[in-house]
Amino acid sequence: MRPFDGRGEFRVATELDGLRGIAVRGVGVTVLSQIAALAIQIAGTIVLARLLTPVDFGLIAMVTTFSLLLMNFGVNGFTEAVIQREHVDHALVSNLFWINASVGLLLTVAFAMAGPVLARFFGDGRLVGVAVAMSATIFITSLSVQHLALLKRGMGFAVLAVNDVVARAVSMGVSIHLAWAALGYWALVAGAVALPLATSVGAWASCRWIPGRPRRREGTASMLRFAMNAYGHFAANYCTRNIDNVLVGWFFGPQSLGFYKKAYDLCVLPVGQLSNPLHAVAIPTLSRLCADPEKQRRYILRALSTLAFIGMGLGAALALCGDDLILVLLGRQWAESGRILRFFGPGIGAMLLYLAYTWIHLSIGRADRLLRWGIVELLVIGVLFAVALPWGPVGIATAWVVSCWLLVMPALWYAGRPAQLGVGPVVGAVWRYVVAAMLAGVASAVIVRAWIPAGSPSDAAGAVMHGATVFMLFGALYLGAVIVLHGGCGPLRQVAALARDMMPARFAKSHATAPAVFRARAAATREPIIERS
Repeated sequence: MRPFDGRGEFRVATELDGLRGIAVRGVGVTVLSQIAALAIQIAGTIVLARLLTPVDFGLIAMVTTFSLLLMNFGVNGFTEAVIQREHVDHALVSNLFWINASVGLLLTVAFAMAGPVLARFFGDGRLVGVAVAMSATIFITSLSVQHLALLKRGMGFAVLAVNDVVARAVSMGVSIHLAWAALGYWALVAGAVALPLATSVGAWASCRWIPGRPRRREGTASMLRFAMNAYGHFAANYCTRNIDNVLVGWFFGPQSLGFYKKAYDLCVLPVGQLSNPLHAVAIPTLSRLCADPEKQRRYILRALSTLAFIGMGLGAALALCGDDLILVLLGRQWAESGRILRFFGPGIGAMLLYLAYTWIHLSIGRADRLLRWGIVELLVIGVLFAVALPWGPVGIATAWVVSCWLLVMPALWYAGRPAQLGVGPVVGAVWRYVVAAMLAGVASAVIVRAWIPAGSPSDAAGAVMHGATVFMLFGALYLGAVIVLHGGCGPLRQVAALARDMMPARFAKSHATAPAVFRARAAATREPIIERS
C-alpha cells in the first residue's frame, strides 16, 4: 500500500455507500486472523505450560505489567489521531512519527534504568535483567505505529491481519524453541521482544511509506492533543486493569501471580478475539458516519446486540467448565488457575459490552470525555480491588467481574450522550441475552449436579468429556432461551447472515469489481490509487 499521492495527500479507496460491506468484511478478515492467532496462542500455551513453571510466568508478568504501559505509547493515541482526523497528509504523519519515536527512545532508556526499582519492589533480583531486555519492546513498537495507523485508515484489514498472525507465530516459535533449550523465563522474554520486532518489519514492508523530516505543520498540535487525551485514557485504563497484577504479585508472590495471570489471560483471550477486530474496524467506520447520526446509532446498537449474544453465552459457559479447560490446556499443576477462571467467567459478556465505550468516544472525536471516564473507572475499580484483597486472587477476580457489571451501563450512557444514544435503546438491544445466559447457566448447573457424577475429572480425557457435555447442554439451553425471549429465530438469523457477509469468499467477490471503480476514479483525476498487497 502507498498511502500518499505525489502531492503528499492521503487517498482512501473506499466509498461511503459501500462502507457497511467494507466494515463487515473487515471484521470478518480480522476475526479469522484472530482465530488463527488464538490457535497459535493456545498451542503455544499448551507447550510452554509444560516446559516452564508458574514462577517463570509470574516473573515476566511482574515486568510486563509496567512495560506494556510504556510500550503502548502511540499505539493508543497516535493511531486514533491518524484514523479519526478528516484530513491527514505526509507532513503531518511524519511529524507524528518522529514525536512517537523520540518519546519511545526516552521511555526505553528510562525503563531499563528502572530495573533495580522493580527488583526491590517485588523482592526478586532477577527482575533487573528482565527489565533491561523488555525495555527494547518499547522503542521497537514506536517505529511501526504510524505505518499500522495508515493501513487502518486505508482499511487494509487483510494486510493487518496477516501481519499480526505472522508476528504472533514468530514470537511463539522463539519462546518454544528457547524453552525447549531449558532457558526458563528468558524464553518468554525473547518471545516478547520478537513480537513487536516482527510486527514492525511487516508494517514497513506492507505500508510503503518513509517519513520525511520533521517541520512546522498546521494541525500537528491538535492531533497531538487528541493523541495525548486518548493515551491518557489508555494509561488510566491500563493502571485499572493491572492493579490486580501488582496487588497479587506484591502480597502473594510470583507463584500466585502466575496462577492468577494465566486464568485472567484465558478469560480475556476470547474478549480480545471479539473486541479487537470490532475496535479496529469500528473507529474508521463510525468516524465516517458522524454526519449521519441515525445511521451511526444503528451501527452501534447492532454491534452491541451481536456482542451480547456471543459474550453472555461464552461467559456463562466458561463459568461452568473453566477448570476443565485449564486441565486440558495446561495440566494438573495449573488446577488453581481453573478455580480462579470460574470466577472470571461471568464477567466476559459485560466486559465485551463495556469496551465498546472506547470506540464510541474515539469515533466521534471526543478523546477528552474518554480520558475523564478513564479516571472515574480507575477510582471505582481501585476501591473494589482494595476491598477484595483479603480474599486473595479469587477475591480480586470477583471484584473484577463486579466492576464490569457495575460500570457497563454508565460507561455506554456517558459515551453515547454526544451521539444522542440513550440507555433505553442499549438496554433493549442486550437484556434478553443477559436473562437467557442466567437462566441457561442456572439450569445447566442444576442438571449437572443432579445427573453427572460428582467430583472433578482426574485427567485430560475426562476433562474433555465432562467439559464437552456441560458446554453442549448449556449451549442448547441458551439458544432455546434466546429464541423464546425474542419470540423467534431472528437473532440467530442475523448472526448467521453477518457471518456469511464476513466470509473471505464474499470479500474476494466484492473486490473483483471494486478496483475497477477506483481505477476509473484515479484515471479521471490523474491521481495514483492505493495499492493493496
